[in-house]
Formats: sequence, structure tokens, C-alpha cells
Amino acid sequence: MKILIISFYYEPDLCAGSFRTTSFVKALKPLLKEDDSIDVVTTMPNRYSTFAVSANEVEAQDNVLIKRIKIPLHKSGFFDQSKSFLVYMVDALQYVRGKKYDIVFATSSRLLSAFLGAVISKQKKIPLYLDMRDIFTDTMLSVLKQSKLKSAVPLFMLIEKFTMRSAYNINFVSKGFIPYFQERYGHGLRYSFYPNGIDEEFLNFNCPQPMTNDKSSKMTFTYTGNIGEGQGLEKIVPPIAQKYPNIEFCIIGDGGRKKVLQECTAHIKNVKLIDPVNRMELIKYYKNSDFLFLQLNDYEAFKKVLPSKIFEYAATYKPIIAGVDGYAKDFIEEHLPDSLIYKPCDIDDFCKKFASFDATVDIDNRRKFINKFSRKSIMDAMSQDFLKVLKK
Repeated sequence: MKILIISFYYEPDLCAGSFRTTSFVKALKPLLKEDDSIDVVTTMPNRYSTFAVSANEVEAQDNVLIKRIKIPLHKSGFFDQSKSFLVYMVDALQYVRGKKYDIVFATSSRLLSAFLGAVISKQKKIPLYLDMRDIFTDTMLSVLKQSKLKSAVPLFMLIEKFTMRSAYNINFVSKGFIPYFQERYGHGLRYSFYPNGIDEEFLNFNCPQPMTNDKSSKMTFTYTGNIGEGQGLEKIVPPIAQKYPNIEFCIIGDGGRKKVLQECTAHIKNVKLIDPVNRMELIKYYKNSDFLFLQLNDYEAFKKVLPSKIFEYAATYKPIIAGVDGYAKDFIEEHLPDSLIYKPCDIDDFCKKFASFDATVDIDNRRKFINKFSRKSIMDAMSQDFLKVLKK
């Protein structure tokens, strides 16, 4: 049995897609027989231009062969990312030409990675197991509503239709995605739900000292991850920082809207922007934080998503402040009810909620959450489900 895995990101890159796919491969490896093998076709580390890390173009790890394709540098813009994906697709197709596989697994936060998996599936007449981490076309409709680029959306809808109907199984990281796909592609497809989870690096936090509820004391709000259109940090961080000079924002990451955020906070002393760091360094920042902060922009499409950062944040036992709506809001209210949830990009709602927020963390509930959403447990179950496809 030979398995092909298509993932634009893979270790040592720093992003949710890399962490997820790497964990999936680790869970799959011990389930294979001696003569089974996995080919991972990915890219050289490229997620953030401000975080450089080296990796071999070809790397063998027991029964896993990793092929990393070199792509043009990009800064998370629409056109430069499109160019990078095109190079990845062409080189990936060339790499798999003439090779025999029994199944292809494709994970996508960008539709074209999923589409690449669908093309290979059709070419080689093998089943496709899709792992959908966002809804690209829905996001584009929201983000590009006032842009000339919205004319490209119908093309992406055709690509999405081809991709979804090529799949034997479609896994969703958010249950908020399911109604969208069922409405468009029917109920006949095989669906599964294996969300993101908590990686082992974040499972050894000690329970912190109880937080003070004195809102006038000095506090550190830490955000980590992408700084893009999907987060809209420039809409909320400056007004919060100006209204609460005792709050120091520590924003760690990079992305297409970082420059805008830098410009919006250039005159604000209590906002620090820090380039991406490795996970060991990140843990130090978490330990020195009072609150962990996240936001999704106030677009309709983002009411369906479930940020991977929620799982990581929860494992620190720190109070969480989240500007989210829709499924993410429902998920946090159900599983992490000791969190503060405000309307995305709404400074008035934030102030109202923050004034009455009890920062006490429910330690027992956090422990239950950590046990339930361990990445290893989730990926173990997903790898078993994946192998069922082969047996059928």
C-alpha cells in the first residue's frame, strides 16, 4: 500500500496546517505494514517571510518520504500566493507522474491544495480523502465583496464543485462547514468531523495563580498567529489599547495586514508587534501572559470556522478573550464557558463584557477539555477512519 499526502505546509513550517498534517502522518505511520509507505508532497518552509527555517528538499523518515518543493517568496498577498500555489501544483504533478498510489489525502486551508488532490485522484483513479480546514469560496465572497477580484469567485466555485465531487470522504475541522457543503453538494457524500487539537508541547502547563479581577492593574494580552484579513486586528487592538493604557498587547505573528496594524499602532506605546517565534519560545510568552486574545473579522464567512488557536490557548489555563461569532462562539460557550466572548471588531461590546468579566478559570473543566481534544487522540481516530476508506 502506498499513500500520497498533499499538504502545502509541513514541519518545520509554523502554521496550523503544518502541525495538523505532521501529526496525522505520525499517527498513521505505526498503523502501516512493513512494505507500506507514505509520500508527503509539500513545500519548503514559507509560511512567514519573517521566520526563516531550513529543511531538506528530500527527507526520508522510516517509511515516510517527504518531498519539499521550492516556491517563490510571498508576503501573503493574493497574487503572490496564487503564483506560489501554481508552482507547487505544477511541480507536484510532475513529481507524482508515473508513480503508483492506492489513495491520496489532501488537506486544504487553500482550495487549490484540495483541487490538486482531486486532479491526482482522477488521473490515477484512486480514492480521495479530503481534510477541509476552511471554505475558500465563502471566504473570498466575504473578503472580496468590494474588490475587482470578486470576478474570479465563479471560477473558484467550479473548482470547489469538482474537488468536492471527486472526494470519497470529506473531513471538516469545524461543524459550522457542514450545512454549506450539504446545501451545495447534497447529503450523499461521506463526511467526518475531526477538529484541530492540542499538541504535546502544550500539555505540560502548570495551573496558574488565580487572576486578579482588578481591571485597573497592569495586564498583558497576548495574541499569536496570522495577522491578516481574517483576523481584523487593526479594527480592535488600537481602540482597546488606547482606552486601557494598563493593558499591554503582545502580538506575535505575521501576515498580509501586519503593515496596516503597525501603522495603526505606531503611536501607541502599549502595543508590541513581535515576529513569529518557535513553539518553545511561544510557551514562554504564554506563561508571562495574563489573558490570551483572539479575533475573527466580522465577515459572514467566519461565522462557520473554528480557530485552531482556541485549543492551544485552552491548554495554558489562562483566561481567553475571543472576538468571535457563529460556530466558534457556540463552541467556546459550550466547552470553555469561563471565556470572555465579544462581538468581533466591536469596541463597545468588548468594554461592556470586560468590565464584568470574572477572570477565574475553571481548572477542572480545562482538564476535561485538554483530555478530550488532545491532538494525538484526534489524529489517532482520524488515521483509523482514513484506513477504512482503503479497506472499502
